[in-house]
Amino acid sequence: MSDRSLRRPWLAALLALFVSGLGHAYLRRWARALGWYLAVAAAVFLFVPEGAVTAAFSGDPPPVRDLAPAAAVVGASVIDAYVVARRNNREYERERDAARVTGTQAASVGVDVDPDEMSADAAEAVDADGAVRCPECEKETDPTVDFCQWCAEPLRGGDAS
Repeated sequence: MSDRSLRRPWLAALLALFVSGLGHAYLRRWARALGWYLAVAAAVFLFVPEGAVTAAFSGDPPPVRDLAPAAAVVGASVIDAYVVARRNNREYERERDAARVTGTQAASVGVDVDPDEMSADAAEAVDADGAVRCPECEKETDPTVDFCQWCAEPLRGGDAS
């Protein structure tokens, strides 16, 4: 079962800038998040002089050259979070397009949607590509859930629980 979904690359990069590894955690890349966190911590402990760390915490700006190694690792983390998010989105779009070619979105997640279980409105909302459209807001929805993720309108016979 694919748990891939669209992610905002700019948000992943911004989170990685504020806290190392947080952008990757947003992308649900747990090992990568831990790796970047440890890489930034190692760069600080190994390459940044202790006086620069102390000065930074006391409010005195340390020389830029003292912080450059850690800043370089943080910059690489930000770029990596952005690239990973873009790659994730391309793979998601490929999976979605492949599912449309096969006729249903449900095939991409390995779930069979029984048309008899859908309400009459939802069954009528299946378009030519096999995608389910919400009868209320007419946006494309996930056929494996009982409600529209956009407007929360029930899609199946009113038994959404």
